[in-house]
Amino acid sequence: MHRGEVWRVRLPFTGGHAQAGLRPAVVIQHDRHTAVLPTVLVVPFTSSLKTQAFPGTVLVQPDGQNGLTVPSVALGFQLRVIDQRDAVQCLGALAPAALAQVLTAVDALIR
Repeated sequence: MHRGEVWRVRLPFTGGHAQAGLRPAVVIQHDRHTAVLPTVLVVPFTSSLKTQAFPGTVLVQPDGQNGLTVPSVALGFQLRVIDQRDAVQCLGALAPAALAQVLTAVDALIR
């Protein structure tokens, strides 16, 4: 599991507006931490394009490398920690420019 990879992950239902269920997410945690931690930081995707109205989102188009099948919005404001065992299947990887946009969106939320 590496930073920038898109995985199908299992997000537990926590109530409220948090994303849940089986869905794609991009790993944003640095590889040096993923190698030693049992958990990983991910940003989930949604196919609901109206979520672009929220801060911390990035539209990502399917490109044959990222494993997405429809235009998807990375929900930086829904950054999650998951157990690595809940990463079910690697789908692909974001292009460097798309990953940079996601990381910038998350950074803007915390600064």
